[in-house]
Amino acid sequence: MSRINLVTDAQANEEQQALFTAIQGQLGMVPNFLKVFANSPAALRAFLGLHGIAGEGSLDPLTRERIALGLAEQNACEYCVSAHTAIGRKVGLSAEEIAANREGSSQDEKAAVAVKFARALAEHNGEVSTSELLAVRNAGYNDAEIVEIITHVGMNVLTNILGKASRVEIDFPKVSLNSAA
Repeated sequence: MSRINLVTDAQANEEQQALFTAIQGQLGMVPNFLKVFANSPAALRAFLGLHGIAGEGSLDPLTRERIALGLAEQNACEYCVSAHTAIGRKVGLSAEEIAANREGSSQDEKAAVAVKFARALAEHNGEVSTSELLAVRNAGYNDAEIVEIITHVGMNVLTNILGKASRVEIDFPKVSLNSAA
C-alpha cells in the first residue's frame, strides 16, 4: 500500500482531473506514480512538462528506455523497473536487451556507453570523470545528446525516489529487482 495518497478520480479537483484526462488520452491509463504526483498539481505539471520536453530531444525512445531501466535497477526502484520493462517492450526492446540494460549495459554498442554514463552520473551525483565524458563523445554522442542523457538521469532519479519513498503499488506487470533474486 502506498505511503503517500494516490489521488483518485473521485478525489481529484478540477485541475487534477484535467491532468488525468490528458494523461489518460496519451497513455490509455493514469499510472499510480502519477496519481502520487497529483497530490501536488504543480509537481505533476512540472514532471509532465519535463517528460514531454525530454521526449522531443534527439535521443531515440529505445535509448531513453535503456537509461530508465539501468537507473531503475541501480536505484532499486521496483515500480520503475516494472514500468520501464513494460514500456521498453512496447518500444521494441527484447527481453535480452532489457536484461542487459538492467545490468548497466546494452547489446547495442553505442547505447551501452550511454547507459553506463547515465549510471555513473547517478552514482556520483554528476561527478563523472573526463574519461567517462570522453567515452560518451567517442561513442558518437554530441553535446546536445550528452545534455539529454543528463536530463533523463535527473528525470528518472526523480521518479525512482518518488516510487521508493511512496512505496506506490505497482500497476504494471510486476518485475522483481535483480538484487532481490
